[in-house]
Parts: sequence; structure tokens; C-alpha cells
Amino acid sequence: MCSRRNRDDTGAGSGCVVVDPVDGSTNASRGVPVYATSLCACDASGPWVAAVTDLVRGVTYRAERGAGATCDGAPIRVADPVAAPDAIVAVNGWSAERPATAQSRALGCASLELCLVADGTLDGYVGFDPDGHGAWDYLGGWLVLTEAGGVAIDRSGRDLFTTDHADRRTIVAASGAALLDRLVTA
Repeated sequence: MCSRRNRDDTGAGSGCVVVDPVDGSTNASRGVPVYATSLCACDASGPWVAAVTDLVRGVTYRAERGAGATCDGAPIRVADPVAAPDAIVAVNGWSAERPATAQSRALGCASLELCLVADGTLDGYVGFDPDGHGAWDYLGGWLVLTEAGGVAIDRSGRDLFTTDHADRRTIVAASGAALLDRLVTA
């Protein structure tokens, strides 16, 4: 998962590149057209530079910490805030206690789903599988999302930034804080 390289010749700034060559691999193996390649370079401060390529549509989302997010070079921003009953939300897993939203989608590719929140296509994302995602599943999409103005948390309150292969997270993300709070409490 993690390839460690120094960012300069002095040995300072050691970092890590977190790679998911096929996020949504089950989709890809079954012909479901939702899967992506996700790369995220990290340093001690967290995700630094990311690229998530939608392998079906042929578009690439990119972000650099502090510099915003793009899709095929065009700047992107999350959608304007909506109330939960009007939101279109991607979900992973199943729960009888799912939030009351206008509609939900189970796409099966976390990095891409976070990018779809980042570009305003979706309003939020809710993971129902406890500890269902490794860092490779979400770090690239998380950086794109936050650089586009979105917010995300781990449902258990843990830091989302990890590069430990054994660590897993339960992600909830949204275009804004009010919707995020509603998705978490639902």
C-alpha cells in the first residue's frame, strides 16, 4: 500500500505514496462501470498531493494541500448546502438506521464517491460498514474533497490520516458541516 520515498536529496521530508490501483475492484471484476485508480502522496502533516482517475469516464480529479481541487484541470467545489431530506448521498454497506435523504446510491468506490461529493454531483457519503475502509480506499478522494470545500470524519472519532495498512476507518463526508452532522447523528 505504501511506498516510502524522500522528497529531497537530503533525506528530509520523508513521505509515503498510498496507492489503490483499482478502487472498486469488485465492480471492475463484474463489469460494473464504477472504479478508479487513486494515488495520494503524504507527508508528516497528512495528505499532500492526490490524483483519482475514474477509469470508466476517463476523468482525473487532482488536489494539492492548500491549492484547491480540479477535475481534468478545471477547478471544482462542493455543491451548495442542502438539508438532509434534499440530499443525494452515496452509501457503503447496509444499515436499517440509514439517514433520511432524498436518495442514496451505493457505487462501491470510495475514492470516486468522495470526488463526486467534491465536484457537487453528490451531497454526501456514509460508510455503514464498521471499519470498512483502508487508507488506500479514501486518502486521495479525501484530499480532493477537503480541497473542494467538503468535510469528512471517521464515525468513531479517529483521525482519518493513517498510512498503517492494518488501520481501518468508517467514513462520513458531506458538502458542508450541517449535513455532515445530520448524516452522523442519523
